[in-house]
Amino acid sequence: MLQRKQIVVIGSVVVLMGLMLSLDIQGLVKPNEGAAAANASGTTQAEKVKEVSLEDISTKTKENLNASLKKQISDLEAQLKSASESEKLSIQKQLAQQWDDVNQSTPAAFYYEFIAEKEPNFDSWLKAGDKFTDAYQQSMDTLVQPALVQKAISSYQKADKIKPNTLEVKTGLGIAYVTGTPNPMQGITLLLDVVKQDPKNLKANLNLGLFSMKSGQFDKAVERFKTVIDIAPSAEAWFYLASSYENMDRKADAIAAYLKTKEIAADPNMSTFVDRKVNELSN
Repeated sequence: MLQRKQIVVIGSVVVLMGLMLSLDIQGLVKPNEGAAAANASGTTQAEKVKEVSLEDISTKTKENLNASLKKQISDLEAQLKSASESEKLSIQKQLAQQWDDVNQSTPAAFYYEFIAEKEPNFDSWLKAGDKFTDAYQQSMDTLVQPALVQKAISSYQKADKIKPNTLEVKTGLGIAYVTGTPNPMQGITLLLDVVKQDPKNLKANLNLGLFSMKSGQFDKAVERFKTVIDIAPSAEAWFYLASSYENMDRKADAIAAYLKTKEIAADPNMSTFVDRKVNELSN
């Protein structure tokens, strides 16, 4: 199962990068656009949270599954509806794992939230926050994204009340504050504090690199991605580094990093993309 999830992630690096860089980071880029949109609609982020229905998300997500997996999840959902209170937690854990196994973070996150409500400890709320983070970073629905960000923040805050000032929670909150609140510098400050305490923190460095790309600070992004690669080289990190070099017009460095992406990913779609990029940059 782990191999299948790894294949999904590797094959989606380009898509995930596009999603991350398209998230409306208010105040970091286009500072007034997010606020204007909220005022025009009259809908706050907190209100949008209420609009997200797990049932709707499950229905839409199951459309992308094969018949066997769809039946497994639907059967568990049916069991949950008729289960007693004492039985529900076990079924919710099974559903969380089922959605996790097929790399569908949004429905999984809701079930991890249910679990945390019934087992309210630090690890449960941290898990819920991390899953909501995965969910909003992977979602292509711009109406759903703000709701998922707010759920991530809420989960991390509950974890922080149980065990204050952990680097894991600071990192999660930092990413969420930058991505989906009107005060991104609050999040940047948290992430910078994390890397000050732990210079090799993978998640904080990766996201600081992504936010640097979003704001056009590609020189800073390069340094962050180099740090990430020193810690744990991956196709994703090499791809982000290559794109940063490309935006700086450092073509030779970009080509080398793209080729490293191709080497590590060993994925036909990525190979095709990299070959095209190398050809463009060489001419």
